[in-house]
Amino acid sequence: MEQFNPGLRNLVNLGKSYEKSVAAMSLAGKVYFDAVSKIGENAAVSPVSRELGVVLMEISEVHRKVHLELEENFKRFHSEIIAELERKTDMDVKYMTATFKRYQTEHKMKQDSLERSQSDLKKLRRKSQGKNTNKYENKESECLETLRSGQMDMQKFIADGCKEALLEEKRRFCFLVDKHCTFSYQIAAFHDKARDMLFGKLPTWQDKCGDATNVPESVMSMIEGLRTPVSITPQASPISQRHSRSNSIFRDTVPPPAPALKAQTSPLASMFTQDTPTTNSESGGLGPRSVSVATGLNNIVKRPRVRTIFPHTSGTNSTLLSFDEGDIITLLIPDERDGWLYGELEKTRQRGWFPSSYWDHSGRQAHTHTHTHTHTKVSSRLVVS
Repeated sequence: MEQFNPGLRNLVNLGKSYEKSVAAMSLAGKVYFDAVSKIGENAAVSPVSRELGVVLMEISEVHRKVHLELEENFKRFHSEIIAELERKTDMDVKYMTATFKRYQTEHKMKQDSLERSQSDLKKLRRKSQGKNTNKYENKESECLETLRSGQMDMQKFIADGCKEALLEEKRRFCFLVDKHCTFSYQIAAFHDKARDMLFGKLPTWQDKCGDATNVPESVMSMIEGLRTPVSITPQASPISQRHSRSNSIFRDTVPPPAPALKAQTSPLASMFTQDTPTTNSESGGLGPRSVSVATGLNNIVKRPRVRTIFPHTSGTNSTLLSFDEGDIITLLIPDERDGWLYGELEKTRQRGWFPSSYWDHSGRQAHTHTHTHTHTKVSSRLVVS
């Protein structure tokens, strides 16, 4: 009693700690395999890792079932062992206390009876030492028989009590062994079931990751398609390139393509022809070079002007120039640079780059008109005055 019951209470406390540990482990396992499942969901979206993603989700599901089985086993562990041990401990203390009390009472009664028999025998022997020895002889024999019978009964009582105490001890250890054998059977069944659940799927899972270089046919077809060269037809619109430092404001600009309209001859081509000087005989045979240098220096040369035949929008790019069809632009940089010109829109005085493809492509020679009749050649794509 002094060793068994305290040990039993300690066992109950340790069993409760065991339950908490398994519950925490099961919860951690659920969280872990939920994360495995989420990774599998991400892999299942990929065309090359779809099968492996499915495998990860299956692994997570099987382990979830294994943890559920473990939880069921520990529910039985609690009800069949821990709860029974607690109930047994409380009942055992009461039972053993009452049994021991009854044993002590009965033992005392038998001991008192023996002591009385011994006292009676002593009295008879003192009396028989006198003159009437034969008179007390029979009584002494009866008292001796009673004392002998009481002693035998006491010995039997002690032996029976010892046997009962040992059996009580064995019953308690049998109870513990039997309960833990039942729990061991349950755990063994759990492991067998978990083994079947896992071993039934493991070969299939292992095959899926056996060759990391194996690629599905659909993915190989896609890769082969990427290897096939694709012909690119150049567009008619100009492409922005990196310019020198003087054109750094336009380095990152990709100009929009020209509208898909047929290029027309700009009306500006014939607008100023009547004022354009010529070099025939009617002019007195004087060409531009006949003008004196001093005269040329004292006159201001007009900049070339062009009329647009397509609208153009700069969008959010502040380095480009927006205009409508028919607008007049003064060329500030008349030399074409990678398909672009720089000018000023007359109606708004805004300046910027604009594509030269938005004007006449007929290739006619254009001229400038100056106060000194000086000729300036501009790009054949533009109609200028």
